[in-house]
Amino acid sequence: MIPRFVVSGTDTGIGKTVFSAALAGALNAYYWKPVQSGLDDETDSEAVARLGGVLPERIVPEAYRLSTPASPHLSARLDSVAIDPGRLVLPDIDGPLVIEGAGGLLVPLTEELLFADIFARWRIPVVLCARTSLGTINHTLLSLEALKHRGIPISGIAFIGDENHETQRIIVDMSGVRSLGRLPRLPVIDAVTLCQAFRDHFDLASFAEMSA
Repeated sequence: MIPRFVVSGTDTGIGKTVFSAALAGALNAYYWKPVQSGLDDETDSEAVARLGGVLPERIVPEAYRLSTPASPHLSARLDSVAIDPGRLVLPDIDGPLVIEGAGGLLVPLTEELLFADIFARWRIPVVLCARTSLGTINHTLLSLEALKHRGIPISGIAFIGDENHETQRIIVDMSGVRSLGRLPRLPVIDAVTLCQAFRDHFDLASFAEMSA
């Protein structure tokens, strides 16, 4: 079975692009960001290519590239673009695939549709990226409930940040969802340091236990 994962998060800006880069690099996977909001700075696809050492031919082009760094429904409106969910079909590729969502699970894709609704259609295991800092227990448990409510398979939780044993433990114990590992803060983030950090803190074999 070829590994395929959706990487989502409890919030925006928590490091899921960095984690996606690490996972895609470790799996030698294709990477797809279906909807990119914000084009002025480095895009998520560009960041994954740089940090994960993902070759250009393994970066699947975005279905939508929107100018404004905002929720896709708003960014599309400001760009006078109508997002057609029918265009968000899984790419036909011959290898592992890492798909990165936008923001959190309940970010609006359109006026009627959330990203979680698309994930429910795909039925691909989700890796939920969660902070280890204050406030993450509530955000993470709510996000896991949203996944379970829609019947979306969950690969596990990838914690990001400094070690917080009690927070990580209670989330795992109360949700019944396993921890895949923790990506620590790195003083310097580049392809070499990120690859080593992933190897040190994650067991790649565990990702094969639940893949689409």
